[in-house]
Amino acid sequence: MENILEVKNLSKKYTGFELKNISFELPKGMIMGFIGENGAGKTTTIKAILDIIKNYTGEIKVFGLDNRKDDKKIKEDVGVVLDDMFFPEILIPNDINSIMKDTYKNWDSNLYFKYLSDFDLPKNKQIKTFSKGMRKKLEIATALSHHPKLLILDEPTSGLDPIARNEVIDIFQDFIQNEECSILLSSHITTDLEHIADYITFINNGEILLQKTCDELLGKYGIVKCTESEFKKMDKSDFIKYRKTKYEYEVLVENKKEFSKKYGNNTIDKITLEDLMVLMIKGVK
Repeated sequence: MENILEVKNLSKKYTGFELKNISFELPKGMIMGFIGENGAGKTTTIKAILDIIKNYTGEIKVFGLDNRKDDKKIKEDVGVVLDDMFFPEILIPNDINSIMKDTYKNWDSNLYFKYLSDFDLPKNKQIKTFSKGMRKKLEIATALSHHPKLLILDEPTSGLDPIARNEVIDIFQDFIQNEECSILLSSHITTDLEHIADYITFINNGEILLQKTCDELLGKYGIVKCTESEFKKMDKSDFIKYRKTKYEYEVLVENKKEFSKKYGNNTIDKITLEDLMVLMIKGVK
């Protein structure tokens, strides 16, 4: 399967924080959910991919091209929404259309205004009058309107109500239907990722903790809820992390079926990405 994005051994040092040999691959036609706590390294990784930050080590290829040497070619085919992205507030959406026509060869004004209409965004009001959700919709419309092959999205549904989030998720799913386009999507709204992500990459404190298909995580992983005496009978090699709550133990296991075969009738709950994050970060081995 051909990769649209390859990150190999990406490292970057700041005072008090370090990205440590980050590596992952995003195939064509796929959506990768990029998850982790605030400050885990998601935005730093994304900005390195976009060549916004400098002086990092490692190799990043987009469409098979070096992101530092071929950044102009790459940017033409990458749509971006960043969590700290903003347009000058004095502009109106019509101004953005005029600016982007001179920025991207493939800018599609008709598509842009269709998104504005679909998102119920006014063309002639200053951005400073827009709510956070309206601004986010405008960023998404702009990112999609030059027919990119790769979307890199940092918290794209932040500030949107559930109906608008569903609408945007549908657009993202349509975007990859031709199997030529891909999405790297960082989000704290893990329920969105459960619906659309093909892969999950989980970063914590600058290191990749886990990379799996979403189906494998949600289908095979589970949480065993048990008493202290039941927990003490478990072999440490049979679970990933555990957490002691007020009334019971919660144990993260990699294979529900195998665990059930070995230990019998413990209650094994389906896992969510939020459960996974909590147990991987707060749990102990």
